[in-house]
Order: sequence, then C-alpha cells, then structure tokens
Amino acid sequence: MSGRISPVGASLLRLEDARMLTAGATYVDDLVLDGALHAVFVRSTMAHADVVSIDIAEARRHPGVVSVFTAEDLSLPPLPPEPGMSDQAMPEPLLATGVVRFVGEPVAVVVALSRDQAVDAAELVVVDYEPRHPVVTVEEALSDGVLLHEASGTNTCLKLAFARPATRADDLFAECEVVVTARIVNQRLAPCPLEPRAGAAAWEGGRLVYWAPTQGVHQWRSGLARRLGLAEDDVRVCTPDVGGAFGSKAACHREDAVVAWAARALGRPVRWVETRTESMVGLPHGRGQMQHVTLGGTADGRLLAYRLDVAQDAGAYPRVGAVLPFATRTMLTGVYDIPRAKFTSAAVVTNTTPVGAYRGAGRPEATAAIERAVDLFALEVGMDPVELRRRNFVTPDRFPWTSPTRARYDSGDYEQALDAVLQAVDYHGLRDEQRRRREASSTMQLGMGLSVYVEITNPDGGGERARIELHEDGTVIVRSGAQPHGQGLDTALAAIAADVLGVAVEDVVVAHGDSDALASGGGTSGSRSLQTAGPAVAEAARLLVDEARDVAAKLIAAAPDEIAFDATVGCFRSATYERPVVGWREIGAASGGLAVEAVSTPGGATFPFGAHAAVVEVDTETGGVRLLKLVAVDDAGRVVNPLLFEGQVHGGLAQGVAQALFEEMAYDGEGNPITATFADYGIPGPRDLPSFTTVAMETPTPNNELGVKGIGESGAIGAPPAVQNAVVDAVAHLGVRHIDMPLTPMRVWQAIEAARL
Repeated sequence: MSGRISPVGASLLRLEDARMLTAGATYVDDLVLDGALHAVFVRSTMAHADVVSIDIAEARRHPGVVSVFTAEDLSLPPLPPEPGMSDQAMPEPLLATGVVRFVGEPVAVVVALSRDQAVDAAELVVVDYEPRHPVVTVEEALSDGVLLHEASGTNTCLKLAFARPATRADDLFAECEVVVTARIVNQRLAPCPLEPRAGAAAWEGGRLVYWAPTQGVHQWRSGLARRLGLAEDDVRVCTPDVGGAFGSKAACHREDAVVAWAARALGRPVRWVETRTESMVGLPHGRGQMQHVTLGGTADGRLLAYRLDVAQDAGAYPRVGAVLPFATRTMLTGVYDIPRAKFTSAAVVTNTTPVGAYRGAGRPEATAAIERAVDLFALEVGMDPVELRRRNFVTPDRFPWTSPTRARYDSGDYEQALDAVLQAVDYHGLRDEQRRRREASSTMQLGMGLSVYVEITNPDGGGERARIELHEDGTVIVRSGAQPHGQGLDTALAAIAADVLGVAVEDVVVAHGDSDALASGGGTSGSRSLQTAGPAVAEAARLLVDEARDVAAKLIAAAPDEIAFDATVGCFRSATYERPVVGWREIGAASGGLAVEAVSTPGGATFPFGAHAAVVEVDTETGGVRLLKLVAVDDAGRVVNPLLFEGQVHGGLAQGVAQALFEEMAYDGEGNPITATFADYGIPGPRDLPSFTTVAMETPTPNNELGVKGIGESGAIGAPPAVQNAVVDAVAHLGVRHIDMPLTPMRVWQAIEAARL
C-alpha cells in the first residue's frame, strides 16, 4: 500500500450519514431490555457537608419502587484516584459516605418499574446535611485552610516540576532584557455532548453485560471489572451509536458501577439515563487551570526563557484532571525554539464537579498560555506579533526536533502555516483598516489575533487492533478497537480496507462497540484513531489477501506463488494466464469465510500543527464582541478524506470559539453551580459564529505508514487564543493588556474602563 488512500477514499461522502439522517441512530436509551428496571440517582444539593441522615422510608413506599440503595447497602469499596500517581488518600465512594463534596454527587439510587416512578420517588428521599465550609477556588484550596479529604492532610493531590536546563529560578531570566508576566485563567468548561450519560446492565450466567455510550469498550470493561471486583472475562461492554463525547466518556463513572451492582442485587436488568442538568454537574468538566506565565527575551525579539506555573482544579476527587498538567508541560514551549524553560504545577481538590479530559485535554491550556505570552511580549517590545513569531519558530530543517520537555516533534513547517493564514485573512489590509478606525476614534474597533500551535496526538504512541472477516457472500466486515463518536471513522476505515482489497466501499461494513469481538482495543481519545486504527486495518487487509491467495490457488489449480492479486479490480489470477479470474465472492464461498487480525505498531506520537487567525469587532462603549472572521490552517499529515478533515476542524473551531467568547462552568461562593442548564451555559448557535475558512496543509509524519496525524482536537486548541488575542488587540491602544476568557461584554467593558482610570 502506498500510504495515500486512493481517490475513492479521498472523495467519499460519510457512509454513516444515510442511516443517521433516515433510519436514525440507536443510542443506549433506545435499547429495549425485557423486564428492565429504571434507576434514578439522588444527588447532593450542597457542595460540602456532613450527611447526618438519609430517610428513604417514604420513597420505598412509592408506587412502582423496587428498592432504594444508599452507601450502606453497597458491598463495593471506594474508587482509588486514577491514574495512580495522584494522592491515593482521596478515594471516591460510589455513593457518598458521611460527607458530600460537590453539588451533584450521588447520595442514593432509586430503582423502580418505570423512569417516571423512579424520578418521583427520588424526590421523596430526605437527606439531612450539616454544612461545612466549601472550598471553591484553587487559591483557597492551595491554602489548606479547609481540607476536603482529611486523611490526606492536604488539598494538593499531585505536583509536577520541570526545568531545562537545570537552573535556579532566579537564573532563568538573567540574560533577558525584557520580561513580561501575566495571570491567565483557562476557565472550567462543561463537555455538553448531545447524548448525556446512560447505561444498562444485565447479568447473564454470572457474567455482566453492560451497554454504555463509550469512547472505548475495552477501557470500560477494565474499569467495571475493577470496580465490581470481577475478572475482565466476566464483563462484556457493548456500545451502540454515541452522541458525542469530547473526552467525557473515555472511562466509566461511579454511576455505571452502581447500576451494574443493582442489577446483580435485584436479579433483573437495570438501566439509567441522566437529565441535562445532571450531566452538567455530574459529567466531568474540562480545563480549569490558573496559570502564571513569564516570558523573557531580548529587545529585538529573541525569546530566551519561559516559565509556566499552573494551579489545576481537579474538582472534588482526583481523576484525569489531576494529571492534565502533564500534557500542558509536554507542549510547554509550543512552536518556539526557547532554550530555557521551567514548569511547575499543583493539582488541588475543590468542592466542585471532578475535572476530566475535554477536547484537547491539557494541550489547549499550553497553547493558550504561550500564545498569550508571545502577544504580551510583542506589545512590550513594540513589535508586530507576526514578526516576533517568525523570529522564534523551530525551522523545518531541524525536524525531527526534541523540545526542552523532551517531546520529539516529528515534522512541521510553522512559518508556511503562518504565511498561509496571513494571506487567507488579508492581514495587512486589516491592519490598515484598524489604523483608520483608531485614528477616527471609532467606537467599533477592529482586532486581529493569531495563534500558531503544535499539539501531540496518540500521546502514548500505542497501536490498535483490527480484525477483517470475509463472509461467504463476499461481504467484508472490519472490526476495530477504535470507537467513533461522531468523527466519521467508519468511512475512513472502510475506504482503507476497500483500497487494499479492491472492493466497493459499500461492500465493507465497519463494526465496533463490542468488547467480545476483539481481545483488546485502545478506543478513541487523543486524536489517535486514524493513525492507529488505519494502519491496523491496512495490515489486516494485506493479511487477508495473503490468506485468500491460497484459496485462489486451489480454485485456479496453480501454486500460491503463481497467483497475482489485482487491487484495482479485487481479483486473483494466474501470473502466467489471463484466465480464470477469481474474485472475493468466489473466495468467500470456497473457503466458508476467512478472518485475520493485525495490530499496528506506530513509531511514536505525532505532532499536528497549524496557524489560526481571528478578526473581531469590539464595541468600546458596551464591551460587545462580534467575531467577523476565523481562518484556520491546519496540518495533520496526509489527508485521507478532505470532508472528514474539514468536519473535524469545523467542530473544533466552534468549541474553541465557544470557550473564547461564551462558555464557562461557574460557581458561586457556596459552591453552587450557576450555569448548570443550557439556559445559563453559553453554548453558541449558528448566529453566533461566522463561516469558517479552512486551509489544509500536508506534512506527512514518518511515524505511521499512512503519514497521518490527528485532527480532532486542533480547532479547539488553535482557536481560543487566536480569538482572545484578537479581542485584546482591538482595545490594546486603550491600555488593555489582558482579558480572561470567556470574553463576555461585561468582562471586556470592565477591562476598558479599568485601563482608562
């Protein structure tokens, strides 16, 4: 295989869409389980409190209620923090025991004959709380004045530190003529998948079968087995269609273990689905970093030293959020050749929803910090931010390049990406228009913002498993350990298999979402799917050709080494005679079906990059921001399917703009969430977003045979600082130096007024 997919794969429309838009998708809540009971969770209404008592008597008497369970009923231990590097003295109970630590924490579960009956009964559970002082901000958590987990003796669950070269802090900037500093908040976000969490459990012969919308059935199998004290072979996880995830469905949750336990205890299937408000306060949030940046260099624009100090909000219990600063550290210096760098982080627990992975998971935070710092430095030395970036890029001739954090960048051309975005946005023409508006003292000021980013995808460098089956009728089934949740992965994998086998794409069925179908699988996260699953499918297809050659040899009455395969038409023939010709249908019928498996072995992580430019208009009287234009130049190695590529970029850009301008999961001083519904949480609609301009570059990676890198998270990484820089640029002449996201009218107006004082 050449590495580049044939024109069929490149021009193919999404195979998934016809079913999705006609028959409709099948989600967990659509599944029919005979005799299934319905579970509804009773959740804490307080951020931090002792649980004095839980009165379930009236709920038990409610019509249709089968049982009500509290922590005292569960025979399951609390969940240890994951990954294991977090403070293990901060376990997470499946149902709150003694203390609640965030609004939305499960306290009890009601199981009834119908969902409506369970909902009504849950309202009858009376919980008596004795309030404790809530710890809401990372600053308060760092003080350890109030401890969330007394056994730990601190609120800090994980610290990270790094310096290269090893040097004292006061020496880091010793040679710098100019040093800029800033405090930057990368606000907490709610993932908001259209499909909230759901689950259904049934026990068959002592074996658990669990249906859930997941990002990887094998990870969920492992998680449920650990939580329930089972062997992995005793758990089967099945995933139908998934209505979005963005990182939030990468691992099973405490509610899933409770539902599975209840099904075993009651001897009947049990299912649950959360409401939107439950999802907003129960599903792990993203981001949540407070950053202190320091950037130093020379007056003529050479960057010499960079320091980033992070306080990471982990929420009430350490989950993936506690280790997200590791990804931030990995991508610390971004696209710039900065010789000296230092990083520290402290992840702390607070009385808020736990923080997990959200589109980009630690990498957007790194880009936001360095790209704001570069703009601040450019402003300080009076240099165009374009020129400052050019002077400090890692140049193409240095790849593969090892960053100060020991990340080995595979390939890149950052200046080419910058040039492309400047041309597409008409940068110099916009600067002229900005100058005219400033000279006229217009109330509608123009701002341009840039972001040049690099990220890491498939960060652990792992591979993927694929299985290809040829059925007797010639139909090909591709099974992959990757799990799509909206990316169009079925289309991409079908095209790869069809290209190798020489069959019509319509004759390839891509199957996934069953942990029994494959021994292992890596799932979908970290923009890993195509670069791991793609080569695995290609290799399995080649193995299938080899298996089929033996069958063809018998049908043609020739030696296997005399059989040639023509991938352009998908047939086998003798190398010396034109006839007879054997196709896949004949192979399937003669063999009774064939099946092969392959595991890809990538040569390491990949490092997609790009340049984004945003153009905004800011009303200096009201602080209102209007995004006029957003141009994204993204390089993810070879582009297998431009439609899928652009779709992923568009989705990421929308979420990136949302973070920059609209979205924030906010809490009041008592730890009560104040943006826990779509009426309060600022998800943008079509009228809030311009038409995006996207430009694809192709700098193939040597780390996999397809030359592809990830693209799923690029938009959410590059767009936020581009928009943020644009808004600050629009009002910089008024004395504004920085405004935190989201750049709401109130925040922008306050910054303008403060600068005028």
